[in-house]
Amino acid sequence: MTGAPEGTGFLAVDSGGSGLRAVVGTVEQGPLARQESAEPVRTGDRGIDPEHFMAQLMPLVRALTAQAGPVRLTAVAVGAAGLASLGEALRAELPGALARELGVRRVALAADAVTAYVGALGPCPGAAIAGGTGLIAIGTDLVGWRRADGWGHLLGDCGGGAWIGRAGLEAALRAHDGREGGSARLLASAEEVFGTVAGLPGRLYPRPDRPAVLASFAPHVAARADGDPVAAGILRGAARHMADSAAAVCPSGGEPRVAVTGGLFKLGEPLLGPLDEELTRRLPHARRVPAEGDPLHGSVRLATELSTGPLTLPGDGTMLSVTTRPGD
Repeated sequence: MTGAPEGTGFLAVDSGGSGLRAVVGTVEQGPLARQESAEPVRTGDRGIDPEHFMAQLMPLVRALTAQAGPVRLTAVAVGAAGLASLGEALRAELPGALARELGVRRVALAADAVTAYVGALGPCPGAAIAGGTGLIAIGTDLVGWRRADGWGHLLGDCGGGAWIGRAGLEAALRAHDGREGGSARLLASAEEVFGTVAGLPGRLYPRPDRPAVLASFAPHVAARADGDPVAAGILRGAARHMADSAAAVCPSGGEPRVAVTGGLFKLGEPLLGPLDEELTRRLPHARRVPAEGDPLHGSVRLATELSTGPLTLPGDGTMLSVTTRPGD
């Protein structure tokens, strides 16, 4: 695209475990260009590293403006994994860095659960279940935010990919030992994937990516669910955990919307069927709807709205904050 697009420009960013994704666009024309990097932003003693974030972002911005043409950026929305617990330095330093480098005066910093919500549902009351390796539910009544779970694979993330995979491997080991609750079919799947299960602890425990390795077995649990009551029971248990988290955050009044978002739900009907049943049972007043988009789409929505005025969704000290610098 050549020439300078007319209108109010924005930058939307999604920062996650696989790197950065970024979009430049205008309010009038929507997204104009998209770029991504494969290197995630570092986390250190100060949490998410603002300097490394900017070092990763600026080459993307240069590529985006070369692709889209000169765009006068007025607002930036960043969705970042770990922002709620590891984002103190990012909240303190990133708005100033963006102002210096890009001339941007309005910056929204959001936890990735918030951008997942906004991408799935937009600015309306409801709850979203975001599932991948982990699992978190987030909800709003447009007054405040509530979250449930998202505590990591050792303390929670109940029903997420690592939870399902771990439960499937436990059932495989039970079958190997001859204990009740085991599954010979999951044992066969585990040995196809990992080799002899007697050596599984030695191959799994030393790895720094244990949650991802556990989650990699979740599709095998889903594949066995049709003919294996143990595998089906694991997915039913996951669905109960998800519905429990959704019920904890969903507004109790009106007709809130509920959506699921994330790669975990590519497991399809073996998981979605039980989940629909559990959500109907736990949240009879809510309306189940398909997710409209992903977390990057949520960042685009936030950036677009921020470009034209205040956000509809409520601010929060850790989940969603907006900085407006003098001169805007």
